[in-house]
Amino acid sequence: MSNKVTVSNSSSQETISIPALPLAVYREIAAHIQQLDGIEVEILPQSSTEFDYFNSQVEGLLLKYPADFPQPDQERLAEILNYYQQHYNRKS
Repeated sequence: MSNKVTVSNSSSQETISIPALPLAVYREIAAHIQQLDGIEVEILPQSSTEFDYFNSQVEGLLLKYPADFPQPDQERLAEILNYYQQHYNRKS
């Protein structure tokens, strides 16, 4: 899983990407994350112009949350992302 984090004074953004993850699993991750207060999740469409059956239809997830995102929610977010990373980012 690759992460890219952008932080401003009022909010933070993080991009999450797991290259071979199916669209349905990205939607499942988004649903779990959206249960946290104050976080927005956007599914990013695939930007590649080359079709590869083994790559995801999705580029990744864009997470937006306030700069003062509570520590317990940050920990829960990390738990959710770690769960999916362990289960879906395995090398075949």
